[in-house]
Amino acid sequence: MTLNRLLLTRFRNHHETRLDGTARFNLLVGENGAGKTNVLEAISLFAPGRGLRRAALPDMAEKGSAGSFAVSAELLDGGVQLGTGTLAERPSRRVVQVNGAETSANSLSEWLAIGWLTPAMDRLFAEGPSARRRFLDRLVLALEPGHARNAARLDNALRERNRLLGETYEPEPGWFAAIEAQIAEAGALIAQARARLIERLSASLDALPDAPFARPRLTYQPGGPLEADELAHALAEGRRRDRAAQRTLTGPHRDELAVTMHSKDQPAADCSTGEQKAMLIAITLAHAGLLSPDRPGLLLLDEVAAHLDPLRREALFERLRESGAQVWLTGTEVAPFEAIEKEAAVWRVSDGVVERL
Repeated sequence: MTLNRLLLTRFRNHHETRLDGTARFNLLVGENGAGKTNVLEAISLFAPGRGLRRAALPDMAEKGSAGSFAVSAELLDGGVQLGTGTLAERPSRRVVQVNGAETSANSLSEWLAIGWLTPAMDRLFAEGPSARRRFLDRLVLALEPGHARNAARLDNALRERNRLLGETYEPEPGWFAAIEAQIAEAGALIAQARARLIERLSASLDALPDAPFARPRLTYQPGGPLEADELAHALAEGRRRDRAAQRTLTGPHRDELAVTMHSKDQPAADCSTGEQKAMLIAITLAHAGLLSPDRPGLLLLDEVAAHLDPLRREALFERLRESGAQVWLTGTEVAPFEAIEKEAAVWRVSDGVVERL
């Protein structure tokens, strides 16, 4: 049950774009700025969150469209219709529908497992830990749909606790205890899911050779206890310290993902840009191999082949074939994708207009 039909209406530079008859590999080619990545971004909105660019909703609407846009899709073999977008009267509120019935964005994870790799992620290992936590959670979400709801519960509870920590008066201990119980329950589920993912990913990566892609070693560094009762106790013990800092300093919102290049035993942040890119590809491919056949998987790969030599491109395509996921790729020309051209649906993108080749 893969993505079979896609319709973009007033989305970015796509006034009305329709893509029918998709395949296992789907290739979007065109000049820089033509609107290829916009198509991938539209697909990424079928996952909880803000999409692959993390853009504000009003910024996704076509200029002159009064802030409204729509993206809809059909899943093959299931007759499932997905839709998301905004309305002109409330351009900052996201609307999500499944088979015409309005639902929450978090429920989208029950229908599709979506992952992506973009050029903006090339510096993931050199950025702050929050970017790596988002990356980690997206990987978890593709395997465990309930992760989105747990993350939302944790965020809400953390905001409430931080509000109490910032009050000038001393809040009632019972208020803290109630909120900390919510943080502990959701936080433990999140931390345990992250730990399970790292264990599974590490097993897949350990089975890989160091070539043609650099093999990373992953280490999960939790920001607090993994068990709910222990986390609740740690939060209670840390109230005075957290009051001084006016923020919660213990919990999965402080987790870190440490990545080391196996062959050099060197932190990923200290590796070359090319090595970091190769490790990101290795993680993405290992994760794709973990996707369940019970839920359709999508991989969105933006300009992923641009800086790969022929050997690595061929290895990439072969691993993608093995993954079972439907793959969407972008490039400025077809030539780097010659190995999959005959089995791919290919579209030419030009100034927001898409033509099947």
